[in-house]
Amino acid sequence: MKNWNRTSLLTGALAGITAALLSMGANTQSSFAIVLYAASALPILIAGLGWGNAAAIAAIVVAGATAAALVSSYFALLIVVVTLVPAGWLSHLANLARPASELGGPEGALAWYPLSDILAHLAGLVTVGMIIVGYIVGYDSSVSNLMVDMVVEALKAQEPLYNPDAAAITQLKAMFTLALPLVQGAIWVVMLFAAYYIATRIVQMSGRSLRPREDIPSSLRMHRNAIFAFLAGLILTFVGGAAAPVGALICGTFGAGFLVSGFAAFHFRTRGKSWRLPVLWIAYLSVVVFTVPAFFFLLSGLTDTRRTIAVTPTGKN
Repeated sequence: MKNWNRTSLLTGALAGITAALLSMGANTQSSFAIVLYAASALPILIAGLGWGNAAAIAAIVVAGATAAALVSSYFALLIVVVTLVPAGWLSHLANLARPASELGGPEGALAWYPLSDILAHLAGLVTVGMIIVGYIVGYDSSVSNLMVDMVVEALKAQEPLYNPDAAAITQLKAMFTLALPLVQGAIWVVMLFAAYYIATRIVQMSGRSLRPREDIPSSLRMHRNAIFAFLAGLILTFVGGAAAPVGALICGTFGAGFLVSGFAAFHFRTRGKSWRLPVLWIAYLSVVVFTVPAFFFLLSGLTDTRRTIAVTPTGKN
């Protein structure tokens, strides 16, 4: 047991150093910053999924300490709150199991923590993390207003005759104040879930995974209670004031969860069709290029909520 704990802690320490270096690389490579930030969750997830909670905790602590020593404590706090803690918590949830008989299942089998709950936890963690970051950096409408002013000045430089109406700019700033947290929250949930998916595949190929491989298209749906969080976000958005950006953030994070589950349902419904591959490519490209088709997948996720629990014989784990 001591050797096992020593191995877990050493693995976690190495994973933490790797995560910190990836996060620092994001500061120097602005064009790939978001990819590198999301990739910094991979070492934490792999350590937690393959070596357990001790490895994940060690990875988070070492990553935070490394970032604080090489950059600043402020930077370390940001990556810990937004990336590392969510990654460690996801790996913990993924390894949770209980006797299936406690849930009315067969004897001698394990029931694993539902993937729908893991996705809902991810949305909640990203929401809380970004609220904390917003409080630390002092996020308010001035941030989005500055970005709108920069865009307008760039357009004026390209087209001297461009002279937007002051009322239109004011309305654009108000919209952007809500759009910024919504988009940031949505993108981060999607990126971290992608990191979780990649990490699970890596750990499964290594033979260290406790959790069985799941059929994502059939099992990935949002928890039905997540709809209430999404509706609460919509209400806060219309309240105005400081509550509006928080509501937009909640809509973005939980909306991204429903969007991902909508795509999973689309994968499941097109399974076995001869035209499946080109249609999937068109669907993904249309969402990336035009954005509007994303609402159809969002609605699909909202209308198909359920919890699918993976069950495996005890002897296989």
